[in-house]
Amino acid sequence: MALASDKQANEENELILSLPKEIGLSAAPYLHFFQDFWCPPYCIQGVNNFQKHFDAKDNDVFVASFPKSGTTWLKALTFAIVNHQQFSSLDHHPLLSSNPHQLVSILEFILNHNLNDQILSLSNMSEPRLLGTHLPFSSLPESITKSNCKIIYICRNPFDTFVSVCEFLTKVNSVSAPEFTFEEAFEKYCNGMIGFGPWWSHMLGYWKESIARPNKVLFLKYEDLKEDTLFHVKRIAEFLDSPIIQVGDSNAVIENIIKLCGFEKMKDLEVNKSGCIFTFFEKKALFRKGEIGDWINYFSLSMIQKLSKIVEEKLGGSGLSFKAHS
Repeated sequence: MALASDKQANEENELILSLPKEIGLSAAPYLHFFQDFWCPPYCIQGVNNFQKHFDAKDNDVFVASFPKSGTTWLKALTFAIVNHQQFSSLDHHPLLSSNPHQLVSILEFILNHNLNDQILSLSNMSEPRLLGTHLPFSSLPESITKSNCKIIYICRNPFDTFVSVCEFLTKVNSVSAPEFTFEEAFEKYCNGMIGFGPWWSHMLGYWKESIARPNKVLFLKYEDLKEDTLFHVKRIAEFLDSPIIQVGDSNAVIENIIKLCGFEKMKDLEVNKSGCIFTFFEKKALFRKGEIGDWINYFSLSMIQKLSKIVEEKLGGSGLSFKAHS
């Protein structure tokens, strides 16, 4: 068994050494270009294990996202919907005592270590299993893409995403994270050098799949979810064929879920004020402002022009666009 693990470690090291690497926006000192995206080194083995060893079930539900795009909120909402029958009382709900990332694990993170234990734990999870990923669609295991499991994807206006990433990385408890000026970080972002980026190809992968297979992938924008929360949470419930929709007063049930998962409510919970997720991500760093259009307070005119041009070049013609919130 030790020989097998040594062999695996050697193969992992050889793979990492063979990959191009650059200093980018990440909690790691650099990023590797792996399977056409910029992957943090601490995820590479997890991605390989995810692809080789994860068996999706037809009733699995995945929350997929580009980092800092509303992941925590979407995980909370989806968890409340998927588990509504089990936790119909909102007074003693798991979301009041556990961070959403503890309830909805990111697979490429947890499969990085203790593989056999994690696979056993996943196989013993109650169904439907609710799981998370930051991987681009093209890197998801075939067991996910070829099964009937469902994927809910969220992205955010690229302007606000950049500010959220920068603010988050300044709070990350990691001595290895590179330090950039705002302008240096912006150049990295414009070049797509960000964990799980380029951000435009990440969005487009799920966007195209949501058009080709709307029953498989539900594509959400953070701004839409924020501006008409009831409508879009209802969309999530309908997409998941949730029994909530069959309830006589489904709007009231959904409104209660929205209150439970509200930004200020989650931010004020003791469980989200201290401690870390994934070793070096402080829970309190996950809740900043949750606003739309805050980027206008950070960008110079030349930065607005440059990023606007990139958005047009990368997303133009795809049908995917974002409103100008300024």
